[in-house]
Amino acid sequence: MQIFRTLALGALGLAVQALLAGGGAQAEEMSFRVVGLDAGRCGARCPQVIAAQGEIGEGTPDAFLNFVRESVGGGNLHGIVLLDSPGGKVVASMEFGQALRRLGMAVIVARPAAEPSSQAMSLVSGRCYSACVYALMGGKRRVIPPQSRVGIHRMFNYSTSFDFSEGIVRERNYDDGGMRAMLARYASGMGVSPDLVHLAERTSPDQLYMLTGSDIARWRLGSRKL
Repeated sequence: MQIFRTLALGALGLAVQALLAGGGAQAEEMSFRVVGLDAGRCGARCPQVIAAQGEIGEGTPDAFLNFVRESVGGGNLHGIVLLDSPGGKVVASMEFGQALRRLGMAVIVARPAAEPSSQAMSLVSGRCYSACVYALMGGKRRVIPPQSRVGIHRMFNYSTSFDFSEGIVRERNYDDGGMRAMLARYASGMGVSPDLVHLAERTSPDQLYMLTGSDIARWRLGSRKL
């Protein structure tokens, strides 16, 4: 079902080309907003896109779909999501990615920033770390500008128990292989090499492996430009 206008690749391409390096904000729960981008030449025809920023939680997929339902049909909204996230829940990220694919949306790893003395927005560098990469995979088209960063590592979660001698004990739990297999199938279905999932699971959970341009191309995660 087509619910968005055709991608304004020309105008948005100018914005991506002008993308500048920038720092990230402290992680908060993912929120969504519609922003208008000014590529310097399009004036009133500049596209409006959805900016998704923050940590991906269990409620993120439904929150995104609700936001789309409320936002579609007005203005000059295009099927593009600007994604900037430090990570979050693996299953929720996969469900978010599936929602993006069902809606046929493109994803750009970037975030909007207001231009000084202007109401216009430009793009600055974004991040997509940890579980965020599984949301990114859902984009019908995926763009990772050179200044933006994508990082992966082994997935884990925490469980809490009580020990009479030690008190409350918090333990890390790792996948036994079942989730890894599911994510590999998911990646393949999204057109991304499952080798990316296998690499993530071989990377220490205490560090990020930052993907290079060669990695991004080799594993078909996305392109560097529109």
